[in-house]
Amino acid sequence: MLYWIYITWKNAHAAEILAGKPGWAHTFDVLNLFQYITFRAALACMIAFIFSIVIGPRVIRKLISLKVGQPLRTAEEVHKLAELHGGKIGTPTMGGVMIISSVIIAVLLCANPINPFVAVCACTMGACGLLGFCDDYKKVKEKKSDGVSSRTKLFWQLVIALIAASFIYFKKEISGIGDAAHGFRLADLKIGIDAICFPLFKEPILTLGVFIIPFFALIIIGCSNAVNLTDGLDGLATGCTITTALAYAVIAYLAGHFYLATDYLKIPHNEHLGELAVFLMALVGAGFGFLWFNCHPAKVFMGDTGSLAIGGSLGSVAICTKQELMLVIIGGVFVMEAVSVILQVGSYKSRKKRIFRMAPIHHHFELGGWHESQVIIRFWLISIMLALFGLALFKIR
Repeated sequence: MLYWIYITWKNAHAAEILAGKPGWAHTFDVLNLFQYITFRAALACMIAFIFSIVIGPRVIRKLISLKVGQPLRTAEEVHKLAELHGGKIGTPTMGGVMIISSVIIAVLLCANPINPFVAVCACTMGACGLLGFCDDYKKVKEKKSDGVSSRTKLFWQLVIALIAASFIYFKKEISGIGDAAHGFRLADLKIGIDAICFPLFKEPILTLGVFIIPFFALIIIGCSNAVNLTDGLDGLATGCTITTALAYAVIAYLAGHFYLATDYLKIPHNEHLGELAVFLMALVGAGFGFLWFNCHPAKVFMGDTGSLAIGGSLGSVAICTKQELMLVIIGGVFVMEAVSVILQVGSYKSRKKRIFRMAPIHHHFELGGWHESQVIIRFWLISIMLALFGLALFKIR
């Protein structure tokens, strides 16, 4: 809304100058502020945070009245962990609706919602959130921790990811296909949407053509599931989401400015990309607002509603900024959690031996004697350091 208010003001201001007759546009010169992405991004962060804080108690009370408590695995399934997490039984889940609604409200107010980058990331978040909601609802209704079957969930994740990936690949404002004036570029070297880049290399590492679509889908699905696996302790996934979103907000802002991207940092540039920083800062604000209630001891869990939505949006953001590989570093905690599960399952199936006490890896440390708060804060610190390290890589060459 603020973006369109600025456009209206800008047109009126130009008309008044041509007419030589000052009017309301000259009176409200302060509306010029709305053109700046930094201002709207900061405002989106504040709006999402305040909205989360305001609706939080009401949402929690409603979830409690609906008896949508989080079903926990039994002692037969998780052994000692059941004792450590026994106090969490009955804590309402589906709190991810707070995050999604806060982001959408802030984006509608502060961003240009028809910007292709904002649109695809917001829609991916909403679609993944809906899938997660169905999973949470099934768990709550059946009073089991199983939810939607793995195959069904993976199928719908694939459908969502392929639609988002195809939109990114074929939308000319993003890819440049059918319109040479748009798309990514790095100085005088044209970079297509089908290129895989990394800040340490001057040229794309690989160009996949149309086969980049399944690669994009893999990133969205992988990131969505990685955040879902990380969401096992109070505030863990939320805190890591904030640091990852903040880092990518900086990247999106820089990549959207021609001089900063092409002459200074030598990273892929697209003129429409800066607007994505508003979406990401809205996610940061929503994350802080949700953390208000989700910090230990949590009053509400985000559930798959929140974790799948966050993961899907972060995966989409990494693709849109052409920094897919950087997600391994900036979102390193999410990657570490997912890899620990893969290694644990692979080791047990092949050798009948476990590498960790329990996977994901945050449970390994918890069972090793770390208090839940220690695990959470230490993983947050790791996430902060990885985000800073990832940003530092952009100016090495």
